[in-house]
Amino acid sequence: MIIVRSPLRISLGGGGTDLASYYRDHEGFLIAAAIDKYVYVSVIKPFQPGIYLKYSEIEHVDAIDQVRHRIIREALKLFPGESSQIEITTLADIPAGTGLGSSGSFTTALLRALHAQSRSIIHPRELAEQACHVEIDLLKEPIGKQDQYIAAFGGITCFTFRRDGTVEAEPLALAEDTRNALSDNLLIFFTGYARLASEILRDQDDRTRKNDGSMIDNLHYVKDIGMRSRAALERGELAAFGRLMHEHWEHKRKRSSGMSNSRIDDWYRLGMNAGAVGGKLIGAGGGGFLMFYAEEKVRLRHVMREAGLTEVRFHMDFEGTKVLVQ
Repeated sequence: MIIVRSPLRISLGGGGTDLASYYRDHEGFLIAAAIDKYVYVSVIKPFQPGIYLKYSEIEHVDAIDQVRHRIIREALKLFPGESSQIEITTLADIPAGTGLGSSGSFTTALLRALHAQSRSIIHPRELAEQACHVEIDLLKEPIGKQDQYIAAFGGITCFTFRRDGTVEAEPLALAEDTRNALSDNLLIFFTGYARLASEILRDQDDRTRKNDGSMIDNLHYVKDIGMRSRAALERGELAAFGRLMHEHWEHKRKRSSGMSNSRIDDWYRLGMNAGAVGGKLIGAGGGGFLMFYAEEKVRLRHVMREAGLTEVRFHMDFEGTKVLVQ
C-alpha cells in the first residue's frame, strides 16, 4: 500500500494573480502557507482486475475512460501501465469547497501516489506543474497555479508567476520568532458555506481576458498588497501585515458580487470589533473560512463561537506533498 498526504493552504497576500489571464501580461505574485490539514490518497493493487475508486462516491470500472471522477480519470491516463488493476481511496481532514485549495492538494497527492506506484521520482516543481497540467490544460478549469505549488512545496512560500508560464518559488524569509507569532495569531473560522471556486474564478478570468480595466486595476493593487505584505512580514511587523490583510479584503470583495454576502460581512465586522487587526475570506470567495490576524485572541474566539462559527486550529506544514507509506 502507498499512502500520500498533501497539505491544504491559506493565502497571505496577492491571491488571484496566479491565473494565466493575468500573469501572462502582467506577472503575478502571492504568498501562500501550507497548513497541517491534509488530503490523503492511498493506492493498492487489488486481487481482481479493474479500477476501484473510493471517494465521496464508489466506482468500479474496467477502463480509464469509464471513470467518472474527472481528475482521477485524467491522472490515470498519464500512467496507463498502472491502471488496469488499481484501487484508489481518498480522505480529507476538511471537505472540499471551503477555500483551502483542496482540489490542488488532491491532485498533487494523487499524482505523487501514482509516481510512487510506478517507482518514479518527481521533484516538487515537476509535481506542481503536472498537477496544473491536469487541472488547467486537460480539464480546462479556470483556476490558478497557487494551490498545486504550495501543496507540492509546503512552507510559507512566495511565488512569482512569469509571463512565460514559469513559476519561481522562494521561502518567505522569516525570523523564527516572527514565524511562530504569525502561526499563533492567525485564526480561521468556518462560515458554514461551501462553494465551487470555479464559479467566481471564471468571472475573474473572463473579465481579465477581455481586458476589463476595473478587474486589471484590482489585481494590480492586490499584487502590490502581496509585495507589501512580504516586506512587512520579513521585517517582523505583524500588526502591519494584519492591516494589509484588511486592505486586501476590502479590494478583493470588489471583484465580484459573489465574493461575500451580508452574513459574511456581519461576521467580519464582529471579528474586527472583537480585536482582530485584519482578516479576509480564504480562497476565491463566497464562503469557506474567514481568517483573522489577532494578537488578543480570547475575545475574538468567544465572539465567533457565539455567532455559530467553528474554529479550526492549525500549524504550518513545511514538508509539502509527502509519501507516508510505501
